[in-house]
Amino acid sequence: MAEAPWITPELVALVTRIARSHQRAFGQPLLAGAPAAHPRLLAQELFAAATVVLAHDGADPGGDPGPRLIYANRAALLLWRRPWADLVGMPSRLTAEPAERAGRAQALASVQRQHAISDYAGVRIDSQGRRFQIRGARVWTLPCGQAAAFSDWHWL
Repeated sequence: MAEAPWITPELVALVTRIARSHQRAFGQPLLAGAPAAHPRLLAQELFAAATVVLAHDGADPGGDPGPRLIYANRAALLLWRRPWADLVGMPSRLTAEPAERAGRAQALASVQRQHAISDYAGVRIDSQGRRFQIRGARVWTLPCGQAAAFSDWHWL
């Protein structure tokens, strides 16, 4: 039986980087409670968390296709209504409607300069065109790109 993609050795290492960089950026753990003692357990806990967590690679945001998603937990997969194979690898700009992409790009550039922001808000779109508003998102830099986490969202 094949391993779930979010607990492969590469993704376990990525989740560890996501969690460590969040701790450095915000002075608090990404997941509430005690940190997982083992990286594989952390990967499983983050995937199962109610908080939406996404990450994209460090590709040039001005390039084509720009950064691609390299991680999405179950909450993100459900919110965007996409399976792992469709969301992970997708250009991250496609999580937003075309009219929202310039504002999203400005926010990501701000994160790159400041290394982290904790109050991002924006409109996103799921795979079927349904729009939703996110608020209070934490966005931070990774050694290999950027990550975001949020729990506050509603359908428009």
